[in-house]
Amino acid sequence: MRVPGYIYASDRMLGHILADNAPQQVINVAHLPGIVMASIAMPDIHWGYGFPIGGVAAFDMKEGIISPGGVGYDINCGVRLLATNLELKDLKPRLEKLVDKIFSLVPAGVGSSGQLTLTERQLADVAARGAVWAVKERGFGWDDDLLYMEEGGCMEGADFDAVSSRARQRGAPQLGTLGSGNHFLEIQEIDEVYDEPAARAMGLEKGLVTIMIHTGSRGFGHQIADDYIKVMKGAMRKYGIQVPDTQLACAPIDSPEGKRYFGAMVAAANYAWANRQIITHRVREAFSAVMLKKPEDLGLSLIYDVAHNIAKKEEHSVGGKRMRLMVHRKGATRAFPVGHPDLPEKYRELGQPVLIPGDMGRYSFVLVGQPPAMESAFGSTCHGAGRVMSRAKATQSTTPSSVKRALSERGILVRAHTDATLTEEVPEAYKDVADVVEVVHSAGLARKVVRMRPIAVIKG
Repeated sequence: MRVPGYIYASDRMLGHILADNAPQQVINVAHLPGIVMASIAMPDIHWGYGFPIGGVAAFDMKEGIISPGGVGYDINCGVRLLATNLELKDLKPRLEKLVDKIFSLVPAGVGSSGQLTLTERQLADVAARGAVWAVKERGFGWDDDLLYMEEGGCMEGADFDAVSSRARQRGAPQLGTLGSGNHFLEIQEIDEVYDEPAARAMGLEKGLVTIMIHTGSRGFGHQIADDYIKVMKGAMRKYGIQVPDTQLACAPIDSPEGKRYFGAMVAAANYAWANRQIITHRVREAFSAVMLKKPEDLGLSLIYDVAHNIAKKEEHSVGGKRMRLMVHRKGATRAFPVGHPDLPEKYRELGQPVLIPGDMGRYSFVLVGQPPAMESAFGSTCHGAGRVMSRAKATQSTTPSSVKRALSERGILVRAHTDATLTEEVPEAYKDVADVVEVVHSAGLARKVVRMRPIAVIKG
């Protein structure tokens, strides 16, 4: 190991964490060339491809590497939160109709296609401009939306030429779709407020309805990851890089292979921001159609949008020295504190909103980034609950009808593209996200602001 490994956890989590063997992946990442300070894992840690899900690692730009396994297959899988000025009583009489409308406007499921089929030139524009393309070119949303996304919804450095023809084929029909697995669209009610001033600054109040959207770059990003994992395996032989696990396949950041992967990854990240933006537009259309009011009159503004699976060039202090680093966050969320120059003006005096979804039966949280996150975790925190049960085991443990019944008893309406998704995503398959959030709150990485409980859930 070139650096130590740090895992944020509580005593009650350690059993699951150790049984999953993900700590071995924390150890493996610590062997990678150019890694600085530590190999880090958040309390939602679980076994992933090469890097653990919940993993954070940063690499020196001159001596370090970039690894597709440190980003993940679903590049820029992320979450965004929309506010409303509605209360549950306003929504309840029309909730089922609203969910059906959203379900019809936002295609979900494996391989689902959207209402758009892009030409190659249009796809190249999406890869280069991300959510900016969706808003400015196609009118999917409001100009203000772009203020409240990481990178303004458009990350610099995309290289469409580095994207394979197969990735282009997969990406062309899927923009504006939710996908499957743990991706979801959820209507929620704010049921706890922990920090009134911060909540008020974000426009969040107890009793108000919110909408959370969790999805990423779909088949476009998945194919890019698959393509470059193969490329990196060859690159390691070329550059004499040895790793304890071949799933950590990587290349020097400055190498032709490293540069091409970064450019393709940025293209997928931008695709994901455009994807979430188009889904946001469809959600506003659905609310407007069912509630018979304009989206603006319903207060359907974007609170923030965060990326979970991404590598970024950032400047951090390591051992008192300012360094330019390639920060890999895989199943981890940025958590920049008050005053950080990358934050929009609205949040400069508050800290970055941190959106932490839970399972479909319990609750999700909004936090704000804190200074210790910069000092000890490269400005990062957890990204969700984290699985404790495999999809196969979850499917064996329950039935679709029992999941629907249990959710209904909690007052949660659910729509799913397939019954298999319901059993794979049963709430018991995940850690209690409140436990995960308490760890990062207590560690000072991010501070709790509000909690939301699900009212209705749409799954792929």
